[in-house]
Amino acid sequence: MRTVYFILIALTVLSCSVRKEKEPPLDPVVYNSEIETWRQKRIEDLKGPNGWLNLVGLFWLNEGINTFGSSKNNNIIFPSGKIPDRAGFFLLKQNVVTLEPAPDVKITSKGNPIKSTVVFHPDSAMAIVQEYESLQWFIIRRDDKFGVRLRDFKSAGIENFAGIERYPVDPAWRLEANFETAADSTRTIDITNVLGQTTPQKSPGSLVFTIEGKDYRLDVIKEGGEEYFVIVGDATNTKETYGAGRYMYVKKPGPDGKTFIDFNKAYNPPCAFTEFATCPLPPKQNVLDIAITAGEKNYAVHN
Repeated sequence: MRTVYFILIALTVLSCSVRKEKEPPLDPVVYNSEIETWRQKRIEDLKGPNGWLNLVGLFWLNEGINTFGSSKNNNIIFPSGKIPDRAGFFLLKQNVVTLEPAPDVKITSKGNPIKSTVVFHPDSAMAIVQEYESLQWFIIRRDDKFGVRLRDFKSAGIENFAGIERYPVDPAWRLEANFETAADSTRTIDITNVLGQTTPQKSPGSLVFTIEGKDYRLDVIKEGGEEYFVIVGDATNTKETYGAGRYMYVKKPGPDGKTFIDFNKAYNPPCAFTEFATCPLPPKQNVLDIAITAGEKNYAVHN
């Protein structure tokens, strides 16, 4: 009898422990405030110096000399009135990019004037950022292609920005998910970008979740930090949301393998705001056959 008594006590303690581990119900007011804070940060980042609204050019370099400036006689044409007709040239040679400013053009880096300078080297951790008045640019590499990514901090994209339409916040789109770890720790999935380039990306597993009684799954991409990156497509794409899908971050699961997917935080890729981005597209297995009516809608330029 005493044994049965202790078993009942143990089961009661275990039951209480399980109940304590369950997440409390969402407070709608607190949750709406959380999403609004996330949205405000999202807008600030878009409009900020490293955001996507100030991009005004992406110019792919040819091997050898590439002249640049505002004149149409250059290989690379910067915006008119923003820089002299002939500002200098970029030299691409054996994956190294050197900037040669014109003698009378004061190009700077971190505010300091620069002359002949290697602005991209494959062994360097970061490319050197260059500036001229409201313009800023740096070299990006996409596989075997090298390009000049140009920003204008007085761009029309920033001046005309009037916010992003979104679906009403709905806690029902915050879904519990089980994380299924890939059998192979070196697993990768192929991700293709808008340039048609396909590269393998580390994918440690998949999120499995249920919507209206049907199971769905999304492969994640491993990035640094405590979150996974997810590229997702759904039935709203090209109709109400951006045609090439949306992005999300999802917290890594706890010891129980569970986490939450919050579609209220699904957001537009950079290509929704500028033609000068090289966005990755959803892998075919991440294109869902259901309408995800949550998160950001497609972006429309307001003139």
